[in-house]
Amino acid sequence: MNSDETNGDLTQLLYGQVVVGEHIIEKGVVAIEGQSIVYTGAEDDLPADLVAAVAENQGDGVSIVRLEGGYLLPGFIDIHVHGGNGEDFMDADPQVLDTITSFHGSRGTTAMLATTMTAPKERIDQVLSKVHAYMAQPMPYAQLEGVHLEGPFISPTWPGAQNPEHIQPPNLAWAKEWEQRYPGLVRQLTLAPEREGALELIAWLRSHNITAALGHTDATYEEVERAAAAGLNHAVHAFNAMTPLHHRKPGAAGAVLADPRIEAEVIADGIHVHPAAISLLAKLKREHNLILITDAMSATGLEDGHYTLGDLPVIVQGGVARLEDGVTLAGSTLTMIEGFRYLVRHVGLTIPEASQAASLNPAKSLNIAHRTGTLAAGKQADVLLLDADLKLQGVWIKGIRR
Repeated sequence: MNSDETNGDLTQLLYGQVVVGEHIIEKGVVAIEGQSIVYTGAEDDLPADLVAAVAENQGDGVSIVRLEGGYLLPGFIDIHVHGGNGEDFMDADPQVLDTITSFHGSRGTTAMLATTMTAPKERIDQVLSKVHAYMAQPMPYAQLEGVHLEGPFISPTWPGAQNPEHIQPPNLAWAKEWEQRYPGLVRQLTLAPEREGALELIAWLRSHNITAALGHTDATYEEVERAAAAGLNHAVHAFNAMTPLHHRKPGAAGAVLADPRIEAEVIADGIHVHPAAISLLAKLKREHNLILITDAMSATGLEDGHYTLGDLPVIVQGGVARLEDGVTLAGSTLTMIEGFRYLVRHVGLTIPEASQAASLNPAKSLNIAHRTGTLAAGKQADVLLLDADLKLQGVWIKGIRR
């Protein structure tokens, strides 16, 4: 534990403007005991036992945090993130996982999926084994909720920053093997739904509560709709690495926009998607199916320079990551707090709307909304404190201030 971490055994009272659902409690409070939230609501309605604890507080047993004009939000959940602070999830040693989860935790991410790249099966196997072992122990920083396999069952036509040498056709036997060896570890699998064998794999994924996501795909609108009928329910980094929208040929992007069965991830960095396109997406995805992601790679948090994403060389200039061709985007250097601010300041979402895209909606996608994703009493104390300018001032993960 770091020396600046607050003891999770304290009763902690956090005062500010509390984001609850689609509303903001202007004079609100979030009360934490141990790892859990025990009260969220108006200051005036604070339970008597907590009022007494405040009145008797002499600095022992009770911690009080107030920030004038500040906001209290649920912790961010990033379901598509490749690395940060110089490390990549494909390397997955314990110190690598500590580095990535510590870095993103300090930027407001309280839970995340370790996201892989298209790679040889042996390397994917190694990542799964290492992440599985890591998750079996107490995790000190942002909590890993499992693995997002981005590939290798994608389209060679739309590899993006994935190495085309490692692309494979959909392989149900591999998916079954991974689930048998590591039950519940794989939470999301990204594939090209137009490829032979994809529909059978999609149906199997959904029958095992694994998100079936389209991405890096050459699918037509009609092919995506057939996949949605088979169970496809998600799209990674909407608009990127997929057939584009045209008014006579809607493509995969059109299907993602039009079909409410399909959740849509979005990279809100002003580079991957124009704010007007994000605004359109947000207007159509109103049923908790807009999800903010970072798609962050190892250079996130570091200076411009030369890095790798998976096994491909990447050049970062002005914070923009591209392959050596100078054209292909290679993930991002975004953090969740930056993406959250972008949704509010440039796309025009309200703070509650942006909060849902960053917290509740990914929690629902992962089927963990019963324990995190909102500031409801009884849930994990995954809490963020932002100032009036939406700058991060505090992060609590399972009740411990980081």
